[in-house]
Amino acid sequence: MERRPRRNRKSEAIRSAVRESQLTSANLVMPIFLVDGTGINEQVKSLPVAYRKSIDQVLIEIDSCLALGINKYIMFPAVSENLKDKVASYSYDENNFYLQAARTIKEKYGSDVCLISDVAMDPYSSDGHDGYVENGEIINDITLPILGKMALAQAKAGFDILGPSDMMDGRVGYIRDVLDDAGYYNTSIMSYTAKYASAFYGPFRDALESAPKSGDKKTYQMDPANKSEALIEAELDEMEGADFLMVKPAIHYLDIIHLLKQNSSLPIAAYHVSGECALLIAAAERGWLDYHKAIDETFMSLRRAGTDVIISYFAKIWAERHQ
Repeated sequence: MERRPRRNRKSEAIRSAVRESQLTSANLVMPIFLVDGTGINEQVKSLPVAYRKSIDQVLIEIDSCLALGINKYIMFPAVSENLKDKVASYSYDENNFYLQAARTIKEKYGSDVCLISDVAMDPYSSDGHDGYVENGEIINDITLPILGKMALAQAKAGFDILGPSDMMDGRVGYIRDVLDDAGYYNTSIMSYTAKYASAFYGPFRDALESAPKSGDKKTYQMDPANKSEALIEAELDEMEGADFLMVKPAIHYLDIIHLLKQNSSLPIAAYHVSGECALLIAAAERGWLDYHKAIDETFMSLRRAGTDVIISYFAKIWAERHQ
């Protein structure tokens, strides 16, 4: 045989020299579930690697993650029901514990930490939907000004990157205009470009207690059967001023990640969602697969598909073994 591909696999020294995809802690984002109060560090039962933390505990977590080279965090608030209303007014209240936490984090760490927000109504909405609900319908254009107020409040609080996860049409452009008009030219937007109406969000909704009070999210999140539609969303988000394009979920949508990578010059993020992580945890607990090797392979598959930024509840676990 003139060609023997195995020659380039015969030792780790050679394999590492020809390895096509590389992964470091710099590619990883650690999700944080934030709750109001102090001294709170509650495990999420349906996602045992994740915890609901008060800001004092979040600071401890950030310190330990920074020591491992993880300096990017995406934060989600678990808001009490008494603070929720139809227009998500608490989302832009200056006394919002989520905004106060962002100020505290940025005051302590400054530019050493990159803080990513969540822009959507569902954590603050009494209806539990990402948009404004009227007679059972999610009204796109009434939602946009609410998202604009939320986004501006987050930029003022110090978030480096805003993450519109709502999937309303035109929200990236609307938020970009609001930020620019207020002088926040350098606040980035990581758009949830291809966010699918997935069955794998369950543990996340458990953590935030943010499931819809009625109906589902299929009129605004994407149909899992659709692929070309992701290109439409990506083109619009790019034109409207997005700085990153995100695919969510991740492992079940590797083809979408690759498609966007091939058709956009923007960095591609992928959210390795709670249900995808829970599957791996459950299988490992039963001894059906090797936990750490499965995490390694999962992350590398995301890099191979074209992901630049990986959001995963396993970020810290991976970094602890790969310093």
